[in-house]
Amino acid sequence: MVNIPFSLADYLFSALCVSAVFYLYYYIRYMAGVQRRVRHYTHKRFRWKPKPADEQTDGSEPATHSGEARPGVSVIVCARNEAYNLQNYLQALCSQKYPLFEVIVVNDGSEDNTQTVLEHSTQLFRNLRLTFVPGNALVRSSKKLALTLAAKAAKYDYLLLTDADCRPESPLWIEQMMQGFRNPQTEVVLGYGGDFEEHGLLNRLIQFDTVTSAMTYLGFALSGHPYMGVGRNLAYKKETFFRNNGFAGLLAHQAGDDDLFVNKVATRSNTEVVITPDSFTWSVPKHSYHDWRIQKTRHLSVSPDYKLSSKIRPAAEPVMRGLLYLLCIAISVLAAQGMVPITLCYYAWGLFLARLIWLIALTGRAAHIFGVHSFGLVTLLFDIFLPLFHLFTLAKHAVRGKKEYQW
Repeated sequence: MVNIPFSLADYLFSALCVSAVFYLYYYIRYMAGVQRRVRHYTHKRFRWKPKPADEQTDGSEPATHSGEARPGVSVIVCARNEAYNLQNYLQALCSQKYPLFEVIVVNDGSEDNTQTVLEHSTQLFRNLRLTFVPGNALVRSSKKLALTLAAKAAKYDYLLLTDADCRPESPLWIEQMMQGFRNPQTEVVLGYGGDFEEHGLLNRLIQFDTVTSAMTYLGFALSGHPYMGVGRNLAYKKETFFRNNGFAGLLAHQAGDDDLFVNKVATRSNTEVVITPDSFTWSVPKHSYHDWRIQKTRHLSVSPDYKLSSKIRPAAEPVMRGLLYLLCIAISVLAAQGMVPITLCYYAWGLFLARLIWLIALTGRAAHIFGVHSFGLVTLLFDIFLPLFHLFTLAKHAVRGKKEYQW
């Protein structure tokens, strides 16, 4: 046996202890935040007072409760070549059981029969309004322009965003999301936007990525560190949008109409999270790895422009995860060569196994909350793949520079 100073094993053991403390803190404080909020909802849930049975829900009349009117809401949808999805999901938006709302759909240069579908829909829904992005608009991000046009056209003081391929979980979606504004200081409300479940490993990967991303950004927001949101289910005050000059300062990116804006304006005191089941939205997932990769690349391309604190906190876990994997492998190799005690190898893989079991439990519980199937042992495969994919994508983007990604 090679005689190596024990300090090497001591350093490695200290690194394992640091990893254990980190995951104990990170998982309890951030990743379990969604579960804590659900338990809070179970015991104390805010609800608007019940509506009279004869109350209209088409957005034509305000409702009052104890002399106070519920605020009006402008639901904003940007659509580019979304005729099929609008036919399937627009009715669910326009038929919400909320007393005062409108749905604004912005036709962003569609080349299919989106406009025909929208014009026909205006005859069916009195609360549907249409606008469009001018064809000669010279902008890098036409979606940001579309959202700005919709915000200017909005009649009401609260803007609720979703996508054309999204379906609300319930006719109470608007009502549930508006519960986030019960505190007058709240300016931004983050919701959960999931993907429809389908068969296949790719869909499992998409579900895992969506669930763990939601656990992270919602968990950070619940702990007082909001850093992003998703445009599939996001609300903010119109006054907040214009007070912060809309997307000014964010126009260099084609993406980032949701997460960069939230990163810009969200704070500990002005942000709320709503994760009741009726508040969810569901999107059509990508059906090929290529399309999903393009989508993820577009989303990841704006992350380098987050605030410094917003980059450090979410990045800490993937970095620590990679170090833990390398640490376990290094200790195993050194133990096989007799350079460190074999017990250190047991400690390393014990920590690895404990973290994996905890992660499976956390993601399984979150999957149950978000209404999808749990992931079981395939968690290990995704746990390895996703950080490597993110690292490769960010490195590739840094080398190649900015690239145009269609939204």
